[in-house]
Amino acid sequence: MTTATRGAVGTAHTRVEGRDKVTGAARYAAEIPFAELAHGWLVLSTVARGRVRDVDTEAALGMPGVLAVLHHHNAPRVDSDFVGLLGVPPDPTAALFQHDRVPHLGWPVALVVAETSEQAREAAETLVVRYDQEPHDVAFSAGRESEAYTLDGHGPAVIEKGDLADRLAASAVVVDAEYTTPEEYHNPMEPHAATARWEGGRLEVVDSNQGTTWVAGELANLFSLDPASVRVRSEHVGGGFGSKGVRAHQVAAVMAATVLQRPVRVVMTRRQMFSLAGYRSPTAQRVRLGADADGRLRALEHRSLNQTSAVHDFLEPSAAASRAMYAADAHHTASRLLRLDVPTPTWMRAPGEAPGSFALESALDELAQRCGVDPIELRVRNEPEVGPVSGLPFGSRNLIACFREGARRFGWADRDPRPGVRRDGRWLLGTGTAGASFPVVAMPSTAAVTAEADGTFTVRVNAADIGTGARTALTLVAADALQVPTDRVRVRIGDSDLGPAMIAGGSMGTRSWSWAVRTAAEELRGSLVPGADIPPEGVTVRSDTTEATGALAQKERHSYGAQFAEVAVDPTTGEVRVRRMLGIFAAGRIVNPLTARNQLVGGMVWGLSMALHEEAVRDRASGGVYGADLAGYHVAAHADVPHIEADWVDDPDPDDPVGIKGIGEVGIVGAAAAVANAVWHATGVRHRNLPIRPDRVLLAGGDA
Repeated sequence: MTTATRGAVGTAHTRVEGRDKVTGAARYAAEIPFAELAHGWLVLSTVARGRVRDVDTEAALGMPGVLAVLHHHNAPRVDSDFVGLLGVPPDPTAALFQHDRVPHLGWPVALVVAETSEQAREAAETLVVRYDQEPHDVAFSAGRESEAYTLDGHGPAVIEKGDLADRLAASAVVVDAEYTTPEEYHNPMEPHAATARWEGGRLEVVDSNQGTTWVAGELANLFSLDPASVRVRSEHVGGGFGSKGVRAHQVAAVMAATVLQRPVRVVMTRRQMFSLAGYRSPTAQRVRLGADADGRLRALEHRSLNQTSAVHDFLEPSAAASRAMYAADAHHTASRLLRLDVPTPTWMRAPGEAPGSFALESALDELAQRCGVDPIELRVRNEPEVGPVSGLPFGSRNLIACFREGARRFGWADRDPRPGVRRDGRWLLGTGTAGASFPVVAMPSTAAVTAEADGTFTVRVNAADIGTGARTALTLVAADALQVPTDRVRVRIGDSDLGPAMIAGGSMGTRSWSWAVRTAAEELRGSLVPGADIPPEGVTVRSDTTEATGALAQKERHSYGAQFAEVAVDPTTGEVRVRRMLGIFAAGRIVNPLTARNQLVGGMVWGLSMALHEEAVRDRASGGVYGADLAGYHVAAHADVPHIEADWVDDPDPDDPVGIKGIGEVGIVGAAAAVANAVWHATGVRHRNLPIRPDRVLLAGGDA
């Protein structure tokens, strides 16, 4: 690690916990030992709709090692009538065992607790649950929009500006197309796991999550506990991508620990994660673009439909992705929900923007083709001066700079715009591009920085490092603010006792935590007298950015990017291979180029996987997902991933006190569209339904 006293931010640093992770010294939630630890195994419903008529526990309770079977007749009561940290009520799936209703296949109906995990699993498989089954409905399709409804999420579901019908009628060129994306799953490397225990009248939960402030608050509310009596720790997390919030396993562990008065661990299996950990809803989207003959937009309409469960509303705001990208006289966007007998969807990397950008950026490519305009030039002609819908000034907007730098490095100027003309033996070759954006938000957080007597500094901030490198980034931010070498800074994270802080989500984490850390560190540095001794207990300064974040001037703040892809398509087999990808991003101040590039490339790989591989299909007979595991749910493997480059342009925002923008999500945005646009360029056939499978390529005699 570099130990320069200045300028740590912006230089490449390996992860401060990297050695611990590769040697196994870093322990994850399911690996931490506890004395007298018991193990719980969740039993999930085998019907997709109905009621639990009976839970026959006699045989299971008589099996070796079994300690308890919890279900809706004997489980502790919880209170789910509250609004949590993120401004929404909890998904009722977390309010376990409170009634006999079954709203989807894989709904938790019981928890078996035993001395060992193996004993708990065997007894859980023995448990007999009888149901009164009812007809279910899991059929999602664009044809059911008349049954859908609107619901505002973290932003308005519907925004309409200008006279859409008038502007479409006045347009020389109109694109009107429908696009679909399938059900998709997070599948972090580390499954969801939690251990709960009571110690001295206080509940302690060791968990794998994306924010211990969030989880501790939700558990306190659910179990009607004093928030000060709940502690949640989550030091190392093996991926989350939006799925690691409050889930059934944490609540089940707390219930069992309360009943048995001993530590209880509950770990989800990979198959259980397909029912209990959330997913990205399928979407059916319609985009209408009206433009002058030269490609200047006069009308933009983006409508999106997604599914949600029968017990909880979750909106995938795909249409909202269009609100900040391109200027148009009339700008209409709407996201709608269809209620089905399925598990509740949740946030998944770039919620809204990932599927929404596929539709929008594919439609822009179609418009460029219709107008005979280069796809990059089309975007230049529709570059807005202010927020296309909000009318707010941009904090910084360097989308066109990303396109221009990307075009230079990708060799875009040498591209023949005609589709289906380039070949390499049996392969048809094509290139495509797409734009990307993701909102930039800062949320209140607290931090404490202590000058220790030995000359080191300890930073305490309740951040969550879910594999992003946040712990290292905060080390660099603190070192620069303190003007000391990085090896004199220790960062403690992942403990609700450290004080409230923003979750790792929405690309808000590092931006929010860094603000709090820098504020405390700078104040501490200013308070220390050079040469003076530090007392044994150290000198500590605490910060709270609530007032500062609230005073931030209202502007359109986003990370931006330009995605480029080259594909090879075998028209005989339908095989699509991505040969190379390039992403150029405008993401503010880059704290650690090494981990930043990891994040961006990881997002691009996921976008490739979204374009060509990922698809969960529901069995209408059972209501469940076919092949609910990593054998049946295909993701991009090493052999599918080509040479991928990610880089960035300078993106200063002089009015932003932090200058850091999120990069965790913008890398996936637009990547699938770039691949799909390249497939069109290779074959002359437009694929509007993801993933672009070989059978779809073979069957596509026209647009797919």
